[in-house]
Amino acid sequence: MRRAALATLTGLSLAAAPLAAVPAQAAAPAHAKLAGLVTLKNVRHHQLNLQKIADANGGNRAAGLPGNKITIKYLADQLKRAGYSPTIQTFSFDFWQEKSAPVFAETAPEQKTFAPDTDFATLQYSGSGDVTAAATPVDPGATGTGSGCEAGDFAGFPKGHIALIQRGGCFFSLKAGNAIAAGASAVVIYQLPGQTGPVSGTLTKPYDIPVIGPTNAIGKALVEQAQNGGVTLRVKTDTLNQKREAANVIADTGRGRADNVVVVGAHNDSVAAGPGINDDGSGTATLLEMAKQIHKLGSKVRNKVRFAFWGAEEEGLLGSQYYVDNLPQAERDKVALMLDFDMLASPNYVRFVYDGDNSAGQNNVAAPAGSGAIEKAFNDYFANRKLATDPTPFNGRSDYDAFISVGIPAGGVFTGAEGIKTPEQAKVYGGTAGTAYDPCYHQACDRYDNVDLTGFDQMIDATAAVTELFAHSTLTVNGNELARRQTQPGKSMTPAGIGGYATR
Repeated sequence: MRRAALATLTGLSLAAAPLAAVPAQAAAPAHAKLAGLVTLKNVRHHQLNLQKIADANGGNRAAGLPGNKITIKYLADQLKRAGYSPTIQTFSFDFWQEKSAPVFAETAPEQKTFAPDTDFATLQYSGSGDVTAAATPVDPGATGTGSGCEAGDFAGFPKGHIALIQRGGCFFSLKAGNAIAAGASAVVIYQLPGQTGPVSGTLTKPYDIPVIGPTNAIGKALVEQAQNGGVTLRVKTDTLNQKREAANVIADTGRGRADNVVVVGAHNDSVAAGPGINDDGSGTATLLEMAKQIHKLGSKVRNKVRFAFWGAEEEGLLGSQYYVDNLPQAERDKVALMLDFDMLASPNYVRFVYDGDNSAGQNNVAAPAGSGAIEKAFNDYFANRKLATDPTPFNGRSDYDAFISVGIPAGGVFTGAEGIKTPEQAKVYGGTAGTAYDPCYHQACDRYDNVDLTGFDQMIDATAAVTELFAHSTLTVNGNELARRQTQPGKSMTPAGIGGYATR
């Protein structure tokens, strides 16, 4: 990626208030003024505008495409109208797009054609090609380290054959790289047993040959045929891999301590398949309206609040990572915490709160100290209103990841993506058990009406209330507003996914 110096971040021209001694801080605000100012009506207006932008620009707001460029202009214009001087932080990234439908078929000894999206999927950053060749299984009986994870797994692999590799044990990129080094003309990474659907994954960087991921049933059947007389396959992909630009939009409040910054973030892009009005138009619209209203808190804003609209999240959390990578250590030390708001309006929602203290034991990353206090602030807010919550893990799928990795406490709320609502959750939250929290996740139907207004309104209020809390005091997160927090990187564990894509 192109490296660029981070411009000085400026914001509202509000008179600075004198700093008072830090008062005792409640776990959650009893009466949050900002929650009353950030109305559902105004947030929905921003969502409607994002929908209009997508509709007029190819049906999406994906990074590197016109809809996202107009989204960035809209955010900057709205922030300027509210008195901010937003920074547009551009960066280059590997843009990938599937130009036409892929083809996967068995041509011998039988003739079968498999259906895209249902039977197989093209992995992100697959190259283009039209290959018809014999298929060879790679270490089909592998356990533990997985199939295709070592160069030795390809010993004797016939050059020019299509590699049949089972998912598991290592990154897709390592499997594909080993296959290419062994002379494979295409790579077929089939799903694990017990996992439904095809493989929806990312190679994390561009490759020159076709790489697809069928279901486990299809993969196993092809392996059996290859071992019992041979099988010939056709794999055709038509993709575009090139460098393009995306951007973060960042704006600071004029009021508040510049050495104790509260970062609140949402991503400004959608996937190419749809307009992304829940993912993450809901977070984008909420943050934008919060930025427009927060100056009305006056002297309650004692810590600078940085509104960040991250670019290219759907391409692998690229914007937030670029921001953190290019933030000097002295500036990182001024960031008290990060709040992440990604998907706040899922129609089959659960009130999920990020598990800052890992009490559920499912985090892929050891969250820095202070993250548990952020979780508690959200849980207390909801509990005070007799609203239930569920924990959701830090699993590397949203923009908090870059901050946690350098020791910055993080938290936030989430209403669910492709996960399935349990019967227990349906009893608590309503909705439909056995159905995805957002049935339109990463699809064309993620439009303006893809929302539960009751749940969305509750999440907007929680977002505003906890932002107001930490804008006033971060005592429970970093111990003392007057003390500099020394960042200590969180214990990194390799995430199973980046953004909405699996990596392994």
